[in-house]
Amino acid sequence: MKRERDIILIDEDKCNGCGLCVPNCPEGAIRIIEGKARLISDLFCDGLGACLGHCPRGAITIERRRAEPYDEKRVMGNVAKAGPAVIKAHLEHLASHNQTEYLAQAREYLQENKIVIDEIKGGTVNKNQCGCPGGREMVFGDKKAAGGDTASVKLGSELRQWPVQLQLLNPHAPYFKDADLVIVADCVPFAFADFHRRFLKDKTLIIFCPKLDQTIDQYVEKLTQLFTDNSVKSITLIHMEVPCCFGVEKIVQEALKASGKNIALKDYTISLQGEII
Repeated sequence: MKRERDIILIDEDKCNGCGLCVPNCPEGAIRIIEGKARLISDLFCDGLGACLGHCPRGAITIERRRAEPYDEKRVMGNVAKAGPAVIKAHLEHLASHNQTEYLAQAREYLQENKIVIDEIKGGTVNKNQCGCPGGREMVFGDKKAAGGDTASVKLGSELRQWPVQLQLLNPHAPYFKDADLVIVADCVPFAFADFHRRFLKDKTLIIFCPKLDQTIDQYVEKLTQLFTDNSVKSITLIHMEVPCCFGVEKIVQEALKASGKNIALKDYTISLQGEII
């Protein structure tokens, strides 16, 4: 019986059939058919978005609609055919998204079919091996401020406007006129300690998440309108190193192309340890 749930949506007009999404869907839900990526069955798509960030044209998003329930046992039948490496990737994909119920069903399938995977230890999967990098749990340890245990200088905010979330922004707001924009993935300011001084000073801020936000098409449309109707001077684009975060760049580039504007753009990638790559 169909129920409402998250599931991928492939825009066939944007898809060029490159196939980069296929190996990044361990469930085997995507195939290239007649030159286009297709979702072959609702039953195989868990809606967690392992394929997001791997499409160079931004053709894959997540939508919420009525669909057949995801079937982990049938998925494992697909995954097992591809061998231990793909099985491992699938299990860690589930673990990194805390899908304990699906993970238990996957283990049952392996036990029932007498498939032994070394990475399953004590009934759990080591989440820190691979899987979806954007959802992986990590601890970086204590970091001391340079020059001592406590910071001696009180830092001030460089934020010039509110709101900052793209979904809430008005593309005709006065602070976009002749603006230097900094367009940032949500996680960047938490990872990069010197964000305000290094990137935000004298700039207008826009933030969004290309993986978790469910309004990607609207974001392209809003940014297109913003670029078209304002004399934006420059764009500083900043995202994390995880694959799904590169969707920020795709969305901005798509909006720039649609606007017909040629705006100077600098692109920065931040590592998970908070360094500029």
